[in-house]
Amino acid sequence: MPLVPLNLLISHDGRSARQRVTCRYRCGDACAHPAPNTSDNAYFGDLVRDAVSRRSALKAAGVAVLAVGAGSSLAACAKDTTPVAQSTSTSAAPTPPAGMNFSAVAPNSEDAVVIPAGYQQSVVISWGDPVLPGAPAFDVANQSADAQRQQFGFNNDFAGLLPIDGSPNHYLLVVNHEYTTERFMFPGYDEKRPTRAQFETAVAAHGLTVVEVERTSAGLKPVMGRYNRRITADSVFTLVGPAAGTAFVKTAADPSGRTVTGTVNNCSGGITPWGTVLSGEENFNSYFGAAEGAQAPTPVDADRWKRYGVKLKPSERLWETFDPRFDLTKSPNEVNRFGYVLEVNPWDPTSTPVKHTAMGRFKHEAATIHVTPGGTVVAYSGDDERFDYLYKFVSDKKIAPGRDAAAMAQNMTILDEGTLYVAKLSSDIPAGQIDGSGTVPDGGFRGSGTWIALLRSGPGGAAESLVPGMTPQEVAVFTRFAADKAGATKMDRPEDFEANPRTGKLYVALTNNDDRGAPGKAGPDAANPRNDNKNGQVLEITDDHAGTAFTWDLLLVCGDPAAADTYYGGFDKAKVSPISCPDNLAFDKHGNLWISTDGNALDSNDGLFAVALDGPNRGETRQFLTVPIGAETCGPIVLDDLVTVSVQHPGEHDDNSIDDPLSNWPEGGNGTARPSVVAVWKPGGNIGV
Repeated sequence: MPLVPLNLLISHDGRSARQRVTCRYRCGDACAHPAPNTSDNAYFGDLVRDAVSRRSALKAAGVAVLAVGAGSSLAACAKDTTPVAQSTSTSAAPTPPAGMNFSAVAPNSEDAVVIPAGYQQSVVISWGDPVLPGAPAFDVANQSADAQRQQFGFNNDFAGLLPIDGSPNHYLLVVNHEYTTERFMFPGYDEKRPTRAQFETAVAAHGLTVVEVERTSAGLKPVMGRYNRRITADSVFTLVGPAAGTAFVKTAADPSGRTVTGTVNNCSGGITPWGTVLSGEENFNSYFGAAEGAQAPTPVDADRWKRYGVKLKPSERLWETFDPRFDLTKSPNEVNRFGYVLEVNPWDPTSTPVKHTAMGRFKHEAATIHVTPGGTVVAYSGDDERFDYLYKFVSDKKIAPGRDAAAMAQNMTILDEGTLYVAKLSSDIPAGQIDGSGTVPDGGFRGSGTWIALLRSGPGGAAESLVPGMTPQEVAVFTRFAADKAGATKMDRPEDFEANPRTGKLYVALTNNDDRGAPGKAGPDAANPRNDNKNGQVLEITDDHAGTAFTWDLLLVCGDPAAADTYYGGFDKAKVSPISCPDNLAFDKHGNLWISTDGNALDSNDGLFAVALDGPNRGETRQFLTVPIGAETCGPIVLDDLVTVSVQHPGEHDDNSIDDPLSNWPEGGNGTARPSVVAVWKPGGNIGV
């Protein structure tokens, strides 16, 4: 399919298309401030090259082959708005890999979800739709906290589908709600003077939704089922693991340090083999603030706040003016009760979710589980910040079979006992071949690495620090400092972290980092090979899951395929769909990797892409869908015959608001732009075959 020139509304000079209003409300405008990691950890150019005893396990870079794809490349990295150039390749088209046999969607700026020819779509559920019995219908002019606690929350991110035993075609859809953008929620919203009613409604729009859905010929339809539940930023959580009950997490409202009110900024997550849902608290720091000129209470370690991006100034939403738990001067320990992986039992709507402190406290983008053939449970997570790290937790406990109360109680402690590690990467590629340009070295980007142990946790919160000079409680609460001390490798915003269920190989989305190579910042290395990295990359890891050694390759160095600084697994770049800013990951039954994007720097809407991982098609990338203008693609689920995505923040743009909308999706006309989950399927057939 040839691509056509785009005439887009927004130009970002080759930068991420994420708007500043999104950055302000999602992460406190983190990328507009210095990265909080100021440690002097060495990068690859300063390391002694490994002997590479495991080199035989590394894949060679693929050989360029013939393929069919979206057709051409975008002028993405240039500082102009040159239209898309059409492909001139005339090579023959081989059969696409199983699961990827669809017509690639061309880059576009439509206010719609655009899908391949021959496929159908429907909206599953949108912000404000009823979830609990008796919930009112959505009314944008009359949203309230009471209504929102019974309705689907705002800005859905991670999504998981769990089949309901004994109920064919019925599932639990579990979705988290990352953040609120009040300017796109409340007509007439005054950012300097939010009301208490708006604050309380926004609190209720956070958290998670559990809703039963039924598979029909028209997609997935919500059902008022007995499992339906809303969890919000004022729901009760139990804090477990080494941090629980310590002085770092005790507050006046919770002198025990074991009962936390609420969860915020939930990003990616995972479904566990024992039937629960994990979710990572990411940019929690931006919810806490203080009045202008406020003085920090004593004793407070300002460096600890700074390392987590916590600032003693008014927050974006001004929640601290309504609730003292968000005021850093009134409850300085409250911020230490956020930044964990939480676990929810969706099969018991009366259960209390937990926050697992043994897995460390940082900006968790994901929490995904891999189980080794020997039954060892390993959880992987990225810390989504420029120059932060990759982590894994290896449990000491095995999975108890069944979903009865006893088995669930046992399994929900699996992530409390084990060892937390952080990754250090290295490579034997000559330093001269990694110059920041992204030029592919001989043999491709590859290397090896070691998992460095930080914390060993045992029953009842007992723990041992493996970092000199830090107590186990400090490692659990101030994990970034422990990883700094251990010499972990600074990465380009580690986001979703998934294991391929067919091969066990791991894939990490590294979204971007325009600070790479800047004065005083870490320079390029083999895993992060470009200075001023606008488009991101995808890392492939072959891990000794229960051990400490691994090897790695770069599968993709994303961006304009016509640019010299991009790499598509060795595949013919004239035959791929251009991809930028990878975020969330999923796999289909054929072993293909699916990638959703956030902040596409190629002057097109974000989308969902399928990527071949093996054989002559390795690196072939095809765009399956795009989301509406201003939106981000999140939480992909890829089944044999169904794909779902979370469409987050449609229409968010610096020059717009709910009173002056850029988008009217999904309703169209004069409808309100509403974050939603969308289902896509091929009538009478499976996805990509």
